[in-house]
Amino acid sequence: MGFFEKLKAGLAKTREALLNSTSCMYTGDVEIDDDFYDELEEGLILADLGMDTALKATDRLREEVRKRGLNTMEEARNALKAILVDMLTVGDTRLNLSTSPAVVLVIGVNGVGKTTTIGKIAKQLTDQGKKVLLVAGDTFRAAAADQLEIWAARSGAAIVRQHEGADPASVVFDGIQSAKARDVDVILIDTAGRLHNKQNLMNELNKISRIVNRELPDAAKETLLVLDGTTGQNGLTQARQFKEIAGVTAIALTKLDGTAKGGIVIAISDALQIPVKYVGVGEQADDLMPFEAKGFVDALF
Repeated sequence: MGFFEKLKAGLAKTREALLNSTSCMYTGDVEIDDDFYDELEEGLILADLGMDTALKATDRLREEVRKRGLNTMEEARNALKAILVDMLTVGDTRLNLSTSPAVVLVIGVNGVGKTTTIGKIAKQLTDQGKKVLLVAGDTFRAAAADQLEIWAARSGAAIVRQHEGADPASVVFDGIQSAKARDVDVILIDTAGRLHNKQNLMNELNKISRIVNRELPDAAKETLLVLDGTTGQNGLTQARQFKEIAGVTAIALTKLDGTAKGGIVIAISDALQIPVKYVGVGEQADDLMPFEAKGFVDALF
């Protein structure tokens, strides 16, 4: 099953919510008037685009219809799809791995599938022939390093870890030295998802970032935020907070497995101008797929 088919299955309930509430877009004799725009706006909100993004998309469609003289539902639907693709197109959807080593700092709250996402990316990169090192920087969560070690074994990646409760920055420092010695291509760093408060989390991530910048000043760096797609608008709140804390450069959206929350991808891309680089639609390593805006919108409709 390819990207489109997997995504189509994963967006089943989102698509159902959208189609049920925007049935006017599939009726040939409906007039494109204020009632149509009201129904469309409501449908986009129900598909979890959020109020602001739904309003913006509807307003842009209204302008397109007026400017281009569109008068059929098919024309309106195609114009809307183009608008949503444009909202999703905010940067390169591939990780920047242009140097050896390149560094990917992976962040996100506990329970979103962060460690599993790291493992899946590691498997994909090693399958491409890259030498990958996993760094178990989440030393606060019991069994986080053990889980990462299982993925290291599955993927053929190396791993650097210390004891539970160790200083995460120390683990990262050791990992970078190990990567230099082994000629590693990509360093994937796991981090704690939750500390006692936001300030502690900010301090910890800043400390790790300083060490990476000091030890590998010329390396390509990404800060990949992992979000659980089933949390809907709460995911946008998390993304805002982590962007403020850690300067997020990329998003991986996990668990798009049929829940009715898929529209949050569009809300996050548009509101925060952060590119979505991966979407997860299942448990297997190849179910974490590089994001493709047009395929996503086609699957949504």
